[in-house]
Parts: sequence; C-alpha cells; structure tokens
Amino acid sequence: MLEAALIEKCADPSLDVHMVEEFVRAVGNGDPLAVTVKVGQKKILVEKAATPEEALAIARRYVGHASVRVGMTSYPAHLGIKSGTELSPTLFDACENLRMGTVMFAKVMRIVTRWYGANASKEALPYVLSDSLHAWVSGEFEGKDVFEAQDPGGPIAEKQAVRPHGTRNSDEPSLPSGANVQPGDINSAGMRIDLSGIGLNAPGVPVR
Repeated sequence: MLEAALIEKCADPSLDVHMVEEFVRAVGNGDPLAVTVKVGQKKILVEKAATPEEALAIARRYVGHASVRVGMTSYPAHLGIKSGTELSPTLFDACENLRMGTVMFAKVMRIVTRWYGANASKEALPYVLSDSLHAWVSGEFEGKDVFEAQDPGGPIAEKQAVRPHGTRNSDEPSLPSGANVQPGDINSAGMRIDLSGIGLNAPGVPVR
C-alpha cells in the first residue's frame, strides 16, 4: 500500500486517496523501477532493474520498438518524445512517476466522466473508475487514444470512498448490464470490466 505521505505530496489533488490507491494497485506493482515491455499481446521478458539508471537504460532500449510502461503507475514512456534518448530519469522517481501518472489518470477519468454525462454522480463513480482503469491499461476509451486525447476539463464523478471491487452498499442501486448503452445514460450502462482481471499483464488486453 502506498504511504499516505507520498500520496499527499505527489498525487494529483483531484483524485482522493482511495482512487490513487486503487489506481496503483490495479495498473502497477508499486515498484518505482518497473519496466514492462510488450509487442502486441506478447510480453517481452526484460531484466529487473536494480537502480534508476538501469531502469532508464532498459526503457530506452525498447521505446520506439515496443509498448513500454514504467514506474509504479505503469506510465506510458513514449508520450511526448520521439526516441528513447529523450526519456527522463525522473520517470523512475517514485514521487514524479506518481505525479505524472495520477495527472494523466485524472484526465482519463474526466474523459470517462464526460461520456457518462450528467448522471456521473457518486452512484456512477465505481463504474467511472472501472472504465478509467480499463482505458489506462488498453490506452483507449470508446475507440480513442486516451493518452493523446485533449483533456475535456470539468469535474470527476462525485468522489466517495472507493470500496473493494465486487462490493456495494446495500442502498446503492444496481446498474443493469445491456447491449444498448447510450452515452450520458447511466441507467443503461453496465459494468464493462471485472477489476479482478485488470492489469498490464492480463492476457487479451492490448497495451498502448
């Protein structure tokens, strides 16, 4: 579990502590030196880095040739650069990686919140979070690249304590699943993923 002091100091303030913890738990392994490399659906085994310098060298070797995610938030290393030589060592600083990752994830949550529309209230938050985590892993939401997309601005779905996946309050309405999901209509939007299977190493999930 992340230290509260690290979250308070480094994480995007638009995300509450429960969102940050769930985000890091679902998409990373908490290792600030982690480097995950994939070509299509195939994971490339790379050596485990013992220092930030080693992690940076590994990432530089593959950026431009494969999908590379780094640090405790599995941040997409290719963003904003043209070659691996431009990668910054700060990607492997725990605080900076958490800052960059949560800033980007907050944008992804705003993109998803906007899709849910006016009904993106506290009742919708578990679904917004679920879809946002899936979008982070796949790199897409509704067929669009979430990392390159423009930030739509606006609030994230009303914050509440994020409960462990698979649980809900007894008075929380159940959202029915169905094929006819309409943007902006939370009543027709079902839970589209199971958080228990999410992760960069989950089979069948494309990573950008």
